[in-house]
This record gives sequence, C-alpha cells and structure tokens, in this order.
Amino acid sequence: MKILRFEDIIAWQKAQDFTVEVYSCFKDNKDWDFRNQICRAAVSISNNIAEGFDRSSKADFRRFLFMSLGSCSEVKSMLYLAERLSYLSKEKSQELIAVIIEISKIILGLIKSITI
Repeated sequence: MKILRFEDIIAWQKAQDFTVEVYSCFKDNKDWDFRNQICRAAVSISNNIAEGFDRSSKADFRRFLFMSLGSCSEVKSMLYLAERLSYLSKEKSQELIAVIIEISKIILGLIKSITI
C-alpha cells in the first residue's frame, strides 16, 4: 500500500500523540528551559516526518527521518534526566521511554523500507 499523505504514516500519528503527552506532563514544570527543550524536541519528531515526506526525493525523506530519529534520542535522554531531576516519576518516565523506543523502531523500519 502506497502512502499518499504524511498523516497516514503510523510513526507520524504516534509521534503526534506522544507530543501531546509530553506537553501534558511538563505543562506545569517551572524549569522553562527544560520544558521548552523537551517539548521542542518532541514536536520535531512528527514535523521532520511530515517535512521529509513532502520533499522531492526519497533521499530527502530518509534524511529527515534520520533527523526525526535524532529527536527521539534527544527526548529519550531528557526523559532520563527528568526522572533524575524528579520532574517525572520513575513509572511515568519508563512509560514515556517505552513509547519513544516504539516510535524509534517504527521510524527505523520506515528508513529501511526506503530504497534510494
């Protein structure tokens, strides 16, 4: 099945849902710099998928998927830090890390499926 719109990409859908959850978890956090950084990184995941999909080549799409994967790693790293700083409980941190690992695996599968 050929994907015709970025909105149909499972990784994009899950990344959007994940970002809403990240915003919810940190909306009351007083550490503005931390909150801003993790929210921006989370937003970048789905935005890079969307932007890459609408580029003119498979190579560009792959490049943007790798950027999206990098944002996943950034968010994951910040989630570990959020737990250490007591911004999130261990349980919530592990729950979100499990989701970001799943999204990363989906993106990796998408990267592997694109032949240049």
